[in-house]
Amino acid sequence: MKSLEELKKIREASLDKVTLRNKKGGTRIVVGMATCGISAGARPVLMALLEETKKRNLENVTVTQTGCIGICDLEPIVEVFSPDREKVTYVNMTEDKARKIILEHIVNGNVVTDYTIGTIRG
Repeated sequence: MKSLEELKKIREASLDKVTLRNKKGGTRIVVGMATCGISAGARPVLMALLEETKKRNLENVTVTQTGCIGICDLEPIVEVFSPDREKVTYVNMTEDKARKIILEHIVNGNVVTDYTIGTIRG
């Protein structure tokens, strides 16, 4: 950091990211990125979700990461939080499944029940 102006720019960029994460009314997609998730392949899943949302210009969708979700044997795990809907937990995710989630669930509004925790544990 060389100047106060540079510090102000860093602060503004950080505040923009926080504001993005806290969008009200939008859909939030959360990927479990603890050690268990990463070792099971969560990083490529996260990247596929980010690429698909960008490719489709989904401005009201935020993709974030979290730590351990608590069911390590079902990693990679993706949770979708949509306004006025129940949380949906997708398990054993892959890049292809992530792309399908964006198209079917996020764009078309249809939960992909084959990938949900209820189908796996039910």
